[in-house]
Amino acid sequence: MDEHNQQLERFEAERPQLQAMAYRMLGSLSEADDAIQEAWLHLSRSDISSVKNLGGWLTTVVARICLDMLRARESRREVSLEASASEMTIHAEGRINPEQEALLADSVGLALLVVLDMLSPAERLAFVLHDIFAVPFDEIAPIVERTPAAARQLASRARRRVRAGAWEASADLRSQREVVEAFLSASRAGNFDALISVLDPNVVFRDNQRAVAASAPSEVRGAQAIAKQFMGGAQVARPVLVNGSVGIVVAPHGRLLLVGTFVIRHGKIAEIEAISDLARLRQLDLALLPD
Repeated sequence: MDEHNQQLERFEAERPQLQAMAYRMLGSLSEADDAIQEAWLHLSRSDISSVKNLGGWLTTVVARICLDMLRARESRREVSLEASASEMTIHAEGRINPEQEALLADSVGLALLVVLDMLSPAERLAFVLHDIFAVPFDEIAPIVERTPAAARQLASRARRRVRAGAWEASADLRSQREVVEAFLSASRAGNFDALISVLDPNVVFRDNQRAVAASAPSEVRGAQAIAKQFMGGAQVARPVLVNGSVGIVVAPHGRLLLVGTFVIRHGKIAEIEAISDLARLRQLDLALLPD
């Protein structure tokens, strides 16, 4: 076997671990594949004769590539959010493919990916590498250009955000979740009567970003009008905790686009707000709901 084939064989042996790591850092299967391909190109052009731990070497390479991709995403993110402002109320066919990625997101935990998407690139990298893949902080530090102590702090801050989902399921929160899940189920099924049953007759839906993007009213009132608007929609919305109450996120494969908040009175939805503005999203405290 020539040197190139040996190198390729060693790389393929590491691929599953590298892809799992890249997916959790990027939340996108296609971007993870791009990162792995770039790592292979980097390997094929490098002299690794002195490398004793190829897995560790490749982990560092992939981590740096992912960090660069996350930082580039940050600079593009506001445009992406504005372009997706009406995502909560439209069908998602064609946007959630390939099916493989949807299944992978479910297996990792879509809600976890959503929370990770709210972290800074360095926090996300430090948390994923240390808490999920057990990479020591002295190896993480040079990747994020911090001291080991500072890298530990990055992971600690990320961990607090991720673990904020550890909440006591009070009767009020359980009832909120039931109402929100009934709303989502009725919306996805296009069941007009079921939607009406969970909406207060005077319910209000607000979406200022949608008004800007689509020249549509920023506020819709009345159960019938709002039920018609959500018929067949909310296909990719999932329930989460938003500032301590049950809300929803629209996050295809863990890429956060929109958050929906609810005011529930007497078992009915009285207010819905769709939030897609980047500055407001950063101020929200999102946490996981228990299974």
